[in-house]
Amino acid sequence: MTDTKWAAVDQYLNELLIGRDAALDGAVQASVAAGLPPIAVAPNQGKLLHLLARMLRAHSILEIGTLGGYSTIWLARGLEPDGKVVTLEIDRKHADVAAASIANAGLSDTVEIHVGKAIDTLPQLEHSGDAPFDLVFIDADKKSIPEYFEWALRLSRIGTLIIVDNVIRDGAVVDADSPDADVQGVRRFNEILAREPRVTATTIQTVGSKGYDGLAFVLVTG
Repeated sequence: MTDTKWAAVDQYLNELLIGRDAALDGAVQASVAAGLPPIAVAPNQGKLLHLLARMLRAHSILEIGTLGGYSTIWLARGLEPDGKVVTLEIDRKHADVAAASIANAGLSDTVEIHVGKAIDTLPQLEHSGDAPFDLVFIDADKKSIPEYFEWALRLSRIGTLIIVDNVIRDGAVVDADSPDADVQGVRRFNEILAREPRVTATTIQTVGSKGYDGLAFVLVTG
């Protein structure tokens, strides 16, 4: 199997099961036009986030890492009618692109964007009235995943689902001596996860148009 074959299978499945969507396609196009890095979730991964939000009947979702708002739109569409997404983005340019795409999707009243370092904005959410969150999606800088995860736990309740993206790093996660700060961040997260008594978790490897990576799924149980 090759990256080309993985991408072809993704395209086949996306065309068959997801189809075209003006708001989502527009978010991708706006991100490309603004020069944002092409690191948003794939369409089938976005649909997975959407389905999980619906299964949880989520009223409150936290996203760490907005980028251009593509995954934010998927998550917001999965909310219950009175629901809200709080999304954190460090880069003002990215946040502005995301805000325009979210508005184009008709979701401005459903999504609240906080601009700044997530490690600074997360403490502000503890007493904001938005927590505890039903679902947390972590998709920001990987070296800081352990800190984001600790905050996600503080902002959760029993039954909250925490999803962490990009945790396989093209297989580099098995390299204990990797000089890559992102790989070491994921490894530290895995070690925290393994000894955390308040959760049960699994990690799934993925292949597709975004290459070889994976997602961690963490259920808060205590």
